[in-house]
Amino acid sequence: MKDFQGKVAVITGAASGIGYGIAKKCINEGMKVVISDVLEEELKQREQELKNMNGNVLCIVSDVSKASDVERLAQKTYDTYNEVNLLFNNAGVSPDRTLLWEHSLNDWKWILNVNLWGVIHGIKFFVPKMLEQNTEAHIINTASIMGLMRAGDLYGITKHAVVAVSEALMAHLASKTKLIKVSILCPSFVRSNILESENIRPENLKNDLSEIIHHSEMEQNRNWQREQNQKGLSPEKCAEIVFQAINDEEFYVFTDKSVASINPIKQRFRKILKTLK
Repeated sequence: MKDFQGKVAVITGAASGIGYGIAKKCINEGMKVVISDVLEEELKQREQELKNMNGNVLCIVSDVSKASDVERLAQKTYDTYNEVNLLFNNAGVSPDRTLLWEHSLNDWKWILNVNLWGVIHGIKFFVPKMLEQNTEAHIINTASIMGLMRAGDLYGITKHAVVAVSEALMAHLASKTKLIKVSILCPSFVRSNILESENIRPENLKNDLSEIIHHSEMEQNRNWQREQNQKGLSPEKCAEIVFQAINDEEFYVFTDKSVASINPIKQRFRKILKTLK
């Protein structure tokens, strides 16, 4: 897709970070934009900011972990604009870290519900409608560079799953149509609030304080991640990279191709290939 003027974009997790950066880029490209997030107050503020940019904006509060919310998001979008040309399944969370077996079941349910099921719900309720509209479209699922490295925690596990879902989606769509393309966004550090996700964990999935086990090494790693996150790429620059990838029909989209980011991916695949010899 090379011409975005007048086309329709849907963005989940649009109240901050990558999602909001993409929303601003869409407005600058002359698109009609549907922004969605679980954070109602913040989302309303973003809606006003985008309208101040002379944007055509529809704001829909939704929780991507709930099928009914995403189904409603799709229906309201199509009722308003009749089509979707760019779908950004972007919403994600990152729980506090501990050893894998020490995570509560609530931890597993919460992150899988948002990071994986959020993408699944987006595919389930948007793709059939996108096929019916029979126009040029592109689906961009947000994973992480960690979705291609050796998985080191719950977050990485979910992002590996998002990569796998996206690869399958690309193959399945390719057998049906040439009009809908797929990309998987694998960002390194981009400035966002994702490391503060515990603040928005649903009440019914919060941990009992007695279940939380802290490890100094993991807390140090989390603090390091926060520092790197704040030094990371701007959401606006990330959006520019994403739109260039859409224009070029690239499947894997990286925000950082430096040795530090790419070497762990190469090391993982070298081990796999060495075993296969």
